[in-house]
Amino acid sequence: MSHRLSRLQQPNPRQTDSGLRATLVRPWRILLPIVPKPRTPISSSLTLIFGFAAIIVVGAVLLMLPIASKAGQFTSPIDAFFTATSAVCVTGLVLVDTADYWSFIGQVIIIALVQLGGFGFMTSATIFLLAFGRRIGLREKILISESLGITRLGGLVKVVGLMAAFTILLEAAGTAVFYFYYFEGDSPDTALWLSAFHSVSSFNNAGFDLSGNFQSLRVYQTQPLMLLVTAALVIIGGIGFLVVTDLFRAKWTLSRLSLDSKLVLLTTTLLLSLGTAIILLAEFRNSASLGNLTLPHQVLNAFLMSVMTRTAGFTTMNVGAVANAGLLFMAILMFIGGASGSTAGGIKVNNFGMLAATIWSTIKGREHAGAFGREFSVPQINRALTVTLLSLGFISAVALILTLTEGFRFIEIVFETVSAFSTVGLSVGITPNLSIAGRLIIIVTMFVGRLGPLTMALSLVQQQKLANYRYPQELVRTG
Repeated sequence: MSHRLSRLQQPNPRQTDSGLRATLVRPWRILLPIVPKPRTPISSSLTLIFGFAAIIVVGAVLLMLPIASKAGQFTSPIDAFFTATSAVCVTGLVLVDTADYWSFIGQVIIIALVQLGGFGFMTSATIFLLAFGRRIGLREKILISESLGITRLGGLVKVVGLMAAFTILLEAAGTAVFYFYYFEGDSPDTALWLSAFHSVSSFNNAGFDLSGNFQSLRVYQTQPLMLLVTAALVIIGGIGFLVVTDLFRAKWTLSRLSLDSKLVLLTTTLLLSLGTAIILLAEFRNSASLGNLTLPHQVLNAFLMSVMTRTAGFTTMNVGAVANAGLLFMAILMFIGGASGSTAGGIKVNNFGMLAATIWSTIKGREHAGAFGREFSVPQINRALTVTLLSLGFISAVALILTLTEGFRFIEIVFETVSAFSTVGLSVGITPNLSIAGRLIIIVTMFVGRLGPLTMALSLVQQQKLANYRYPQELVRTG
């Protein structure tokens, strides 16, 4: 027994050698065990958050430089930070007019930030994970594939590359169409820049424009080509690459589409139609918005505004003059937003469509919720409900705080809050008049709105575990 103890107490030669080598390594190599690679369930989400934050900080610093402003002077940190956040989060809310305040260099910085932020959530996530030295492992591939609706993990990086190519192709096509429009009144170089800027901003649902004087697209109220091409880019960017490819795969036959694509297309069509009808009904007599236009132009502009509430942010009318009923309904459309994996924000039409179908199934007395002859999984319904309720709670908290710091009407504060959270960019005109505290709150709201629901969904997927046991069921009164 004592012999065994003495052998156990003797130092292990291998341990001694490894300890000696550890003392001889370079100092920075010693830090590696102290700062291990994150392996927690939310590590990928944190990497994404820090990546977006880093781009915002770099963009803000660049926008502060004198070369970024037309006046050739330093821009205040809060204005630069606000603009950079709005660009990276593809929101479009601005404190200063993009065309009037920023120089060509400043405009290039803004549209570059828009492109980086709007490549699509999972495309950006993959790019950020690779850029920050994170290998796309099995866990990340499962998360990305589930969020994108891809059933197989093979070729995932190729899909991301195709998404980037699809984005560039659509933006180039939009630039070509807009160029022939702008070329009539501007020099070739100016026309090319205006066309490219507007195309990238449209496809990424950003809402930044170079019209000047906070006019957005109001100067094009009676220009069908300009408005319809802009709306097409916004819609395609808002439904996403995977839905478009599914349409081509199914040869434009609805019955061959996946359940996700059916939900996205049906919900988008219904919301666009309903939005057009309600905005037209609420504003066709309002001379400050649509009242002075002919009926065809009223329908066209009402349709465009219904499209823009899907998180684009362009406008052809004075949103501040819209009736309260119109503002409330537009806020609802903004809250829903576009499709998952697209350039749009909001809680996503996928979640909204699934919850709406679940409600309808419950009303019909069906035990299992579903649509188009398919059932929804219970974890998916729970995640959609969680994202929706937490988003509502966050918006309510922000609106409550803004009512204490700002002196605007409640409907204006709610509209501004939803616009920021859903990364829309529509404003009733109060953005430049926000206090410093209000601007900081909106900055946080834009950032959380762009990353919050999506990273939340990723975290919920990551933390999902199969239960080894279940508790007994007991009824809770619901009436």
